Amino acid sequence: MARAHAENRLGMGDRRSRLPLTSVPGGRRPWRCCGRIAAATGGLMHDIHFEGATRRSFLASSAAWLPASLSVHVRGSGGIRVGVIGCGGRGEAAAMNAMRAGRDVRVVALADILRDRCEEKRTSLKLRFPDQVDVPDDRIFTGFQAYRQVIEASDVVIIANAAKFHPLHLRAAIEAGRHVFVEKPHAIDPAGVKAVEEACELARKKNLCVVSGLQSRYHPGYIEIIEKVHAGMIGEIVAIQETWLRPPYVVRQRRPRQKELEFQASNQYHFHWLSGDDVPQTLIHNLDRASWVLGNAAPLRCWGMGGRSTLRGEEFGSVFDHHAVVYEFPKGVRVFAYCRTIDNCFNENSSLILGTKGRCDLLNLRITGETNWSSAQPPSKNNAYDLEHAALFQAIRTGKPLNNGDYMVRSTLIAVMGQLACYTGQELTWERVRSSNFYYPPRPEDVHENTEPPVRPQAEGGYPVFTPGVTRLL
Repeated sequence: MARAHAENRLGMGDRRSRLPLTSVPGGRRPWRCCGRIAAATGGLMHDIHFEGATRRSFLASSAAWLPASLSVHVRGSGGIRVGVIGCGGRGEAAAMNAMRAGRDVRVVALADILRDRCEEKRTSLKLRFPDQVDVPDDRIFTGFQAYRQVIEASDVVIIANAAKFHPLHLRAAIEAGRHVFVEKPHAIDPAGVKAVEEACELARKKNLCVVSGLQSRYHPGYIEIIEKVHAGMIGEIVAIQETWLRPPYVVRQRRPRQKELEFQASNQYHFHWLSGDDVPQTLIHNLDRASWVLGNAAPLRCWGMGGRSTLRGEEFGSVFDHHAVVYEFPKGVRVFAYCRTIDNCFNENSSLILGTKGRCDLLNLRITGETNWSSAQPPSKNNAYDLEHAALFQAIRTGKPLNNGDYMVRSTLIAVMGQLACYTGQELTWERVRSSNFYYPPRPEDVHENTEPPVRPQAEGGYPVFTPGVTRLL
């Protein structure tokens, strides 16, 4: 009875089928930025096409307060104003990537759950970019509604907070006429993926940029070697192995008298309802590359296993510490994907593509087999994090919108599908997951400072976790 109650709080959703999530085939030629190939999914006017009606109810309330839309051309003596939602390490790094994209880029607003985190990042950014950071005290915003003020103050919005809120904040920014850089994962559940899909389609209609934090697509070395694979250098692809084994994300101890919701939100990587757990959080990069290698394909089905074997203590929340997922793609190709977040273990990040004529070590830019090839440049030569922002701001300056919605939607759902398979222990099909309206409660638009978190510490310590073979989500 207690377990059933815990699972009702851990996950729920509307099981009715609504908007189908379409998979747009890839294969478009890359465009070049600053003399280098900077994207692998189409030109600056890359269109994405979706089916079905817009689910207007998802974020109707988020647009009511917003000012009129901006033009795609952001000009003037003030430069391009950037606001950052989420002042953790990724938000800070994305702000630096943005400012490296041009002297006309200025960070003008910051938002986070904790004010001291905003102040810390303001100081850090100001030291590195003294002439490009202009964030007075009255443009530091806190709380779950702070995204609204950041959007009002900005031309471009960086979304780097808890992934649960990415669909909500993406849609709100697009409704307001802002360009957006949104970190991965772009959603943590099927309902969120649908909302992201709709927001990207709206951005296309409004000629606004949406750039994804799946930065592999902007790495010239990866683009080059995947073109070799597509040209047949390793023959027919028979299998792909994707691995990311590493220590846990940073943990934050509970502060004295800190509210439960604030503790969980500040420790968001360790709570499934905020981060989506490690398949969407980390392995999504690997899965995005695998889909790209396979012609931007979606899997037919998947199954997996996972659990918590080592992590102890309430600071590790409700997430698993190991996952293994098998995806079956068209033509019988299987992708074997693994991630682990445990200290004192062997660590690896790799993408290995096995073909009938050879093997591609994608991250090391090397092919071996009937034909041996390696890139003339080391893998670290180009910073894809910088290149994705260079592409974004160049698109804004030239008035040629860049929209990564195609692969960011598909790859996010691939990751969500794998996570749900690990949580439940069930085989899941692509059609079943893409037609689902499941979400981890509460809905993002319903979260406020007094919201009761869906998981709470148990009497025996720690938080409840999902149980494969027992948990039912879809």
